[in-house]
Amino acid sequence: MIQQIFRGDGGSHEWELPEPPPWRRFAGEPLDTAPYDDDWAVSHPNEVERARAYRPGSREVEIVDLAILLRRPILITGRPGTGKSTLAYAIAHELGLGPVLRWPITSRTTLQDGLYRYDAIGRLQDANLPPEERPAAGIGQYIQLGPLGTALLPTRLPRVLLIDEIDKSDIDLPNDLLTILEEGEFPIPELQRVADRVASVPVGVDRSTRTAPVHGGTVRCSTFPIVLMTSNGERDFPPAFLRRCLQLDIPDPAPEQLAAIVEAHLGAEVLAAAQGLIDDFLKRRSTGEMATDQLLNAIFAVMSNGTADRDELAALVMRHLGTPG
Repeated sequence: MIQQIFRGDGGSHEWELPEPPPWRRFAGEPLDTAPYDDDWAVSHPNEVERARAYRPGSREVEIVDLAILLRRPILITGRPGTGKSTLAYAIAHELGLGPVLRWPITSRTTLQDGLYRYDAIGRLQDANLPPEERPAAGIGQYIQLGPLGTALLPTRLPRVLLIDEIDKSDIDLPNDLLTILEEGEFPIPELQRVADRVASVPVGVDRSTRTAPVHGGTVRCSTFPIVLMTSNGERDFPPAFLRRCLQLDIPDPAPEQLAAIVEAHLGAEVLAAAQGLIDDFLKRRSTGEMATDQLLNAIFAVMSNGTADRDELAALVMRHLGTPG
């Protein structure tokens, strides 16, 4: 049995980061403060709710612990609505790792989109202002780290990075990620050009109003982030990419998991009153694709409309995915 860190029970607890394998040690010097706002949980209560009510199976818990130990990304497959993305929020909440850094992928996404953005036009416009109107800050104010770039900052504890729907990317992105995920660092050429004059430059970070220093023009992690990449199984990935990942397929929640999810979201009293809807959902799911949030929506709608036709209301919400309206 590997050391259990992630429990998946919706709570939060103290934990210790295990030592990494020798080949997954990184040289970044840890930052003095975490590069995210302290009130993120207050400003994003929906994320905390998603995390608190998520109930993973034992296989998911085991893979997460293994990924933390080995410092390897997880490639998660499964049907829509099985909780692939929500797992990231559950990990961040339970282990106190700050807001999830989410990088949604489309067919136009490039590696650069995840690393950083450089506002060259803004810098040029400011340079043309009269001297008395020019911003006092340096080049760092024109650089904003993306979700992947922020995840690779040298924090003492790992950040959680969600690369959502990576199977929608163009054919090159998975291979482009290999070097970054193996080396745990990347250069920012705009900062490297001034590194001999300015050793440390504060830059903007994803999902925060704070800045973080970049030394020598290179972002270099000290602890590899917890990286979850979701896929709907719409494409195959190259072997070189797959061998660097732990693979997890999340099945549809079993009846006992569904009951736990309903109770976590809506309470034990609602669970007891909603057993008929759960049975109906399971019957419908056996004949077509359905998502767990359809069940939650159906229960909430029925419980909030006591005078409505229960069966008709549930049928409106619990339709097979892909069924025309």
